[in-house]
Amino acid sequence: MSETIDTIDADKDDVTPETDAEAAGEPKAGGDDILVQEGDIAGDYLERLLDLLDYDGDIDLDVEAGRAIVSIDGGEDLEKLVGPRGTVLEALQELTRLAVQQETGSRSRLMLDIAGWRADRREELKELGRSTAESVLKSGERVRLQPMSPFERKVVHDAVATVSGVTSESEGEDPKRRVVIFPEA
Repeated sequence: MSETIDTIDADKDDVTPETDAEAAGEPKAGGDDILVQEGDIAGDYLERLLDLLDYDGDIDLDVEAGRAIVSIDGGEDLEKLVGPRGTVLEALQELTRLAVQQETGSRSRLMLDIAGWRADRREELKELGRSTAESVLKSGERVRLQPMSPFERKVVHDAVATVSGVTSESEGEDPKRRVVIFPEA
């Protein structure tokens, strides 16, 4: 079996040591080293899953915005691991987080993307949030969007925040929790 995991570590030149231990090369608690370890554990778990399913895919690991990012790309069958509206992807992300938690003893916030679905969805949601916010600004009427996952709601809230004069909040209970966009008072 060939190694398909690439670990991308943060540039050490960009990190300013905050403690004597870090200056001596020891990892800081909660730092990128822990996130890289989470990514490695997740990558191993997902590689075993792909082998069991007999699916091809390259697993890439990164650390971004204080969380491990794991992506699987390159296989023809990977869309099946995304599922309708990313439901299978969300379930696999939770299973992967549990596998990491079992190894490390602490809850992981890692993000899983398969076949670029989450990256593509992020761009769609940014546009939806921005265009809906602009529409609300013009009409003065609040708009309730369709129910979304926590990932999707966060992207929409962030996009709405870029438009002055409107705000957003989530309402309802999962799985029917949705974003509501309304003019600021």
